[in-house]
Amino acid sequence: MSDVTAIHNLVQKRNELKTEIAKIIVGQDEVIDQILICIFSGGHALLIGVPGLAKTLLINTLSQALGLDFKRIQFTPDLMPSDILGSEILDENRKFKFIKGPIFSNIILADEINRTPPKTQAALLEAMQERSVTIAGENHKLDLPYFVLATQNPIEQEGTYPLPEAQLDRFMFAIKLEYPSFEEEVQVVKRTTSDVKTNINPLFSGQEIIDFQHLIRRIPVADNVIEYAVTLVSKTRPDNALTTDFVKNYLDWGAGPRASQNLILAAKAHAAFNGKFSPDIEDVKAVATGILRHRIIKNYKADAEGITEEIIIQKLM
Repeated sequence: MSDVTAIHNLVQKRNELKTEIAKIIVGQDEVIDQILICIFSGGHALLIGVPGLAKTLLINTLSQALGLDFKRIQFTPDLMPSDILGSEILDENRKFKFIKGPIFSNIILADEINRTPPKTQAALLEAMQERSVTIAGENHKLDLPYFVLATQNPIEQEGTYPLPEAQLDRFMFAIKLEYPSFEEEVQVVKRTTSDVKTNINPLFSGQEIIDFQHLIRRIPVADNVIEYAVTLVSKTRPDNALTTDFVKNYLDWGAGPRASQNLILAAKAHAAFNGKFSPDIEDVKAVATGILRHRIIKNYKADAEGITEEIIIQKLM
């Protein structure tokens, strides 16, 4: 199959996937689009939203539609790294045997990731970056495709452990879930208070998703688009020559090189989903907010004046 035919195929499959997800999930189009861009680019996503916005249901539905294995880990203050990675036990023949933890799956839902101490949060780092885990000196490869979709509640900060910047940077997207509109909430109530069971049909295999990930990486990008992405990221750094006074006033730290890489990868996926064979600057702009919002650190002045990350990113584009 040529790459041109493969992109047409991807557009069709993505539309079918969204129709399948819509059987269960009402609205949240932008959120679903960003998660799909993340998955087909081979990244991980952080979902930020108040309780009750169907974050867990969305990820569960998505894993069924993608035909992938799914495990949910509820992060709590007493969770240990071995509870996630697995541990060695002594079997009946007095030999050590490795029992795999829930991290050995295609899609991991790390529920309320900021509720667990840094030691346990760090257990995810190697898995997210290297797609492998090391237990007792032995390296275990994880099955591909592999995605971590973590959720975080922005309201309740008591008894939470903020994610280290190094771990936040591992997430390709930080996706904000908003309340549904009045009409959407009416639909949610109708669907969730009836006795009708909806079945989700798996539309992909793991190998198909891996093939589409390689296809997206093969998409060519013009130099001016790459330069635009790198310039956009450079503008977030207060000590950079390209930086405006607005950024110097309101930001302490800007985004690193991983943001530039992710901007281009996500722009490629966004272009492919829309049937284009190469991304342009508009594709970079379309994905910039989700990729940059968790990588820039505001100062106290921005908080005092109600300047959000989204306002700062919009000013840069």
